[in-house]
Formats: sequence, structure tokens, C-alpha cells
Amino acid sequence: MTIHETSIIHPSSKIDDSVEIGPYCIIGKNVEIKGGNKLLSHVVIKGPTSIGSDNIFYQFSTIGEDTPDKKFKGEETKLEIGNNNIFREGVTVHRGTIQDTGITKICSDNLFMAYSHIAHDCEVGNGNVFANNAGIAGHVNIGNKVTLGALTTVHQFCKLGDFSFVGMNTSINMDIPAYVKVAADPARVIGLNTVGMTRNDISADSISLIKKAYKLLYKKKLKIDQAIDKIKDLNHNENDPYLDIFIKSIEISERGILR
Repeated sequence: MTIHETSIIHPSSKIDDSVEIGPYCIIGKNVEIKGGNKLLSHVVIKGPTSIGSDNIFYQFSTIGEDTPDKKFKGEETKLEIGNNNIFREGVTVHRGTIQDTGITKICSDNLFMAYSHIAHDCEVGNGNVFANNAGIAGHVNIGNKVTLGALTTVHQFCKLGDFSFVGMNTSINMDIPAYVKVAADPARVIGLNTVGMTRNDISADSISLIKKAYKLLYKKKLKIDQAIDKIKDLNHNENDPYLDIFIKSIEISERGILR
């Protein structure tokens, strides 16, 4: 383990021998950091927090801090982080609250650019990109392979489905189905993230099915239940797993989807 002499490590923390900790970092109590992690400088990590392998934390990122939610009274809530994430300059991540599951969870292979923010009780999947100053409020669920443009804001309790795409300076206050592309303030639907689907090796046949489903949901003036029924009929013979993702992202919506 390499720890710069200016850093402060709480004795209760569990840090793998391969972890590199640069100057002026502070590691609080009940923090577990597994192998291959790098804390470059001026990183603050508070617990209870568990961090997987091979993450990189850039200067002035603050990880596992108490939430500013006024309901929070110092309860022992948690933050869980997976593997191979990059937290750039000034990223902030808060632990959960007992009013929800008590856990904020970040999975693996995510890129959080400078000054992006993950609030309490959020769940962030795999392979997502948060551009500079993108921020999600409490209880937000981000799927997999989602892109949030710079200066994006997401309202509490919203869900963003897999492969969705959010343009810069967008304000979101409703759920976004999988594959859907949105932009503007307030957010409006502007199409499908076909570029993202292609880059992630979704087949042309699956993309064609998703385009048909998108038209049923957004272009035919159907009620949501009617659109879902027709999309399920579309998938009855195909049994396409990517179209299943689209259907599920609509069905699990609680705030209502953006249309």
C-alpha cells in the first residue's frame, strides 16, 4: 500500500495493500477499499462505504458524505461502489437514508466527469457516462449504458432506462424509457439513441423492432396501455431481449414516462 504522508486514514478502515493514496486524502471510519484503487489527491471518503476494485478518484472528489436531506439524523446508512469506475474532479456522492433502502449504489464501469453529483438512495447501473455538472437528485435509478449530457438535472424518483440518452442542459422530471433520446429544458423526446445501440452491438434486427415499438408509443396517439399491448404483440413471435428491456422500462414507471 502506498499512502502519502499528508493523508489521514481512520484505523477502522480496511484498505487493500495494492491501493494507492496520494496527498491530502482523508479516509473515514467504516470504509472498505479493495484492490487496485487509486486516490490521486485531496479525496475524501466517508463511511460506511464499500468500494470494489480498480476505481480511480481524482482530486477533490467527495465520496460517501452525509446527505443534506433534512430528514437525515445521522443514521448509519451506506454507499456501495463496484469496479472500474472513474470519478473525476469534484464529484460528490452521498450515502442513503433510512426513508428508502438506506443504500446508495453505483455499479461498475461508469465515468463521472467533473462536478457531477449522485444524491442519496440513488442506484446507478453499469457503463454510464455523466458529463460535467450532471446531477441526479435523491432516489433516482439510472440503468445501464446511459449518457447524461453536461448540466443535466434529474428530479427525485425518476428512472432512466438502459441505453437512453440525455442532451446537455436538460431538466428531467418524468421517467425515460430505454433507448429514448431526450433534450431541452424542460425535457422533450427527440428520437431513439440508435448511435448508442449500434455502438453497443445491438443487432440491426433488434434496432428495427425497437423503432417499430417507439412509433407505437410515441407516434400513434395510443394510450400507454394500448401501446404496450401492441408492442407485446410485436414481440410475441420475435421474443427479442432488447425489446423486452424497452417494454419493462415502461411497465416499471411510477412517475409516468415522458411523451
